[in-house]
Amino acid sequence: MNLDDIDRTLLRLLVADASQSASALGRKLNLSQPATWRRVKRLQEGGVLVGRRLLLNAEKLGFGVTVFLGIKLATKGRVSLEDFERAVGAIPEVQVVTHVLGLYDYRLRVVARDLADFERVLRRRIMTLPGVGTVEANVMLSEERRPGPL
Repeated sequence: MNLDDIDRTLLRLLVADASQSASALGRKLNLSQPATWRRVKRLQEGGVLVGRRLLLNAEKLGFGVTVFLGIKLATKGRVSLEDFERAVGAIPEVQVVTHVLGLYDYRLRVVARDLADFERVLRRRIMTLPGVGTVEANVMLSEERRPGPL
């Protein structure tokens, strides 16, 4: 799909705040509400815009610790990737499961109330998953969200 400068600006505006109306976006783009809506619709139909999500503040919800885990499966072939993914997906504290190539087989983003809560999740839930071998944890100190190259 070919994107012009207006499309890219529209995407930046939506990344910053996806709740903006077509008329509010149009004012910022010097477009009419119908012209802006047609652009949004075209971006959705072209697969560039895929849904809209709310970002929750995990800390304000009581989850003060975020940990990134690298997991290397110990028994590839003896446990299916689907079994591992299904089991890890059932753990509510696991926010993101990414199958990766490299040192680890999976990278997980896990939230917990504090380090003691994370240790409980790690020992009782994650380490008991089918096929888990090596686990490396990195505690997030801070995060800066970047929209990417638009």
